[in-house]
Amino acid sequence: MKLENKAVVVTGASSGMGKAIVELFVKEGASVVAVARRKERLEELAESLKEEAGKVEIFPGDISLEETNEAMIDLAVSRFGRLDVLVNNAGVMDDMSPIGDVTNDRFDHVMKVNTYAPMYAMRKAVQVFLAQKSGGSIINVASVGSMRTCAGAAYCASKAALVSMTKNTAFMYMPDGIRCNAIAPGGIATEISSSMGQPNMAGYGRVKQVLACAPEPGSAAQIASAALFLASDDSSYVNGDVLVVDGGWIAG
Repeated sequence: MKLENKAVVVTGASSGMGKAIVELFVKEGASVVAVARRKERLEELAESLKEEAGKVEIFPGDISLEETNEAMIDLAVSRFGRLDVLVNNAGVMDDMSPIGDVTNDRFDHVMKVNTYAPMYAMRKAVQVFLAQKSGGSIINVASVGSMRTCAGAAYCASKAALVSMTKNTAFMYMPDGIRCNAIAPGGIATEISSSMGQPNMAGYGRVKQVLACAPEPGSAAQIASAALFLASDDSSYVNGDVLVVDGGWIAG
């Protein structure tokens, strides 16, 4: 098992990529704090994994809040005695608005979930890693939207900021044995589109030209496999990288 005796926090764990990551990590022996707003979904997830090698501790909460990010890491340390891996997976889509149409409320919401929340969690996790003096791994789920226009201004900006923060963290804490990498998924079959609402038609009209070039959607399990690689010792020399998992979409 690749994650035996590892203590992990995963956000956005109630569905999609986060759920798949929790499932795979627990099967690989990890003890996981699964974080999401929907308590009933988390309970179902924990019940489905009770016979696996690892264990699940659920934490219902809103990760856009600083206190949630700090408390979820405190819970991992309290329950498992340490923290080894943080997976910042939770995210929301914008409504495809170009900068001329984006509203303050939409921009603030997307940045709070996609950028501020990972920052809060990374800041807390790094403090724990440094105190433990045994390194650690941070995995941020970014997007190909950080590299090309496949959404609106708010979403693309939030994911580009996350990639930059990933690289900065990797560089700053390299001497301490703390690794920080990102995954940039392409089109993955998840529920994230439900956070979009009614799309801005001007923006969508432009973006759909890019979307038309995308391959068939990938699966959440494929992202989980990438996360397992980055969380395990298999990637011990990988730091500050952005692993693109998009079926070749941005290669063209």
